[in-house]
Amino acid sequence: MSAEISFISLFLEASLLVKLVMLMLLLLSITGWAVIIQRRTILNHATAHARRFEDKFWSGVDLTRLYQELSARPERNSGMELLFVAGFKEYMRLSQTASSGGAIMDGSQRAMRVALSREVDKLESNLSLLATIGSTSPYIGLFGTVWGIMNAFIALGAVQNATLNMVAPGIAEALIATAMGLFAAIPAVIFFNRYSTKVEKLENSYINFIEEFSSILHRQAFNDKEAR
Repeated sequence: MSAEISFISLFLEASLLVKLVMLMLLLLSITGWAVIIQRRTILNHATAHARRFEDKFWSGVDLTRLYQELSARPERNSGMELLFVAGFKEYMRLSQTASSGGAIMDGSQRAMRVALSREVDKLESNLSLLATIGSTSPYIGLFGTVWGIMNAFIALGAVQNATLNMVAPGIAEALIATAMGLFAAIPAVIFFNRYSTKVEKLENSYINFIEEFSSILHRQAFNDKEAR
């Protein structure tokens, strides 16, 4: 409790600029944790969703039936489901108009790559904010520290007999700004790196799915053209 009272008293006695720095760092910390929690939920959901869809896709289900099922509820589709729907939709459209299996495959792969880009953008959303918080918070805290120490020494120079007790509060309030900067930055950096790795793994799994699905469509496209 005494530590809390001491922190509050130091904040109240700090200069206006140092107070603004502390409030900014507190806001950055809260924002960072909000993004961390949001991204955790989204990435965990995306990972589980991809695993369930892969299990269903490779279970031997009829692809046309799977496409119809997913197309009936487009608002619930995400990740690999959207890649599958985009690719299979373009495949069926081009199967009726394209003159060669190569044209069908080019169009289907192009549609899946566009869907992949959109999905990766969704997964990476707000990660740049974590990187910004992680990289700027220590410098904001350092600015508050330098300003606070400078004011403490200016006040110290205005008295005849200076003592440690006179300068200690000013230095303490200044160092709190650095501590708050690190408190905001460290979780942001840790989770930015962790979530970036998760996004990369998901992106790789999406790319692998596109390659495997393209192989299936390739066989089907050229078999259909030969049958005609």
